[in-house]
Amino acid sequence: MKIIADTHTHTVACDHAYSTFSENAARAKTAGLDFICATEHASAMKGAPGPVYFSTLHNLPRVLDGVTIIRGAELNILDYEGGVDLTEGVLKNLEWVIASYHSVCIEPADIAAHTRGWINIAANPLIHVIGHCGDSRYNFEHKPVLEAFKTAGKIVEINNHSFHVRPGTHENCKKIAIACAEYGVPIVVSSDAHHATHIGELGDAIAMLGEIGFPEELVLNADSTRFLSAVSRVSGKRVTP
Repeated sequence: MKIIADTHTHTVACDHAYSTFSENAARAKTAGLDFICATEHASAMKGAPGPVYFSTLHNLPRVLDGVTIIRGAELNILDYEGGVDLTEGVLKNLEWVIASYHSVCIEPADIAAHTRGWINIAANPLIHVIGHCGDSRYNFEHKPVLEAFKTAGKIVEINNHSFHVRPGTHENCKKIAIACAEYGVPIVVSSDAHHATHIGELGDAIAMLGEIGFPEELVLNADSTRFLSAVSRVSGKRVTP
């Protein structure tokens, strides 16, 4: 499966990532990617940029080194009632908004709380992508959550980085991907790169999808037209490379 966009990347704007936008774009070009999503951690993460950063992403060039940049964010989920760390006023101007559980921002609770949390996140129309939900510390009930994602038009991320750093990811992501196929919920695969050398590293995620025969038509970033249509659908913004 050829992937044309890395949908989750970080830069030196956050103090635990180590490359610039230009370095990430150069690596993406080498990796044969057409797009990267700029998805810095939002401000509840220690060392992450504040709201002004996300409000001024229009200053970032649309194209760097021949690679189209999609302007976004990775929100930190703050509670199990749908709270996140950027305001509606900031979010409505972004093109690709991921929401994720991070243990430094919200302690794991129990399956009922995690399930409620994802259902509340699904209800927010300004959140587009469900970030690395295969983390076993935040296990949830798949049926009600996937039904909520389907109804709300959410996109589920299969995060390659998680296979190496978050417990239980391989088996959990496999089960989640099978459920996504069953419910017709689209996915993206991403690197979650914190250094340019990891841009486009998607092998573990793609191999897992191959194991289960996941339908390629539900992989949004396996086709440029499908990916750009998804960006437009979720954000209401038309991105022209």
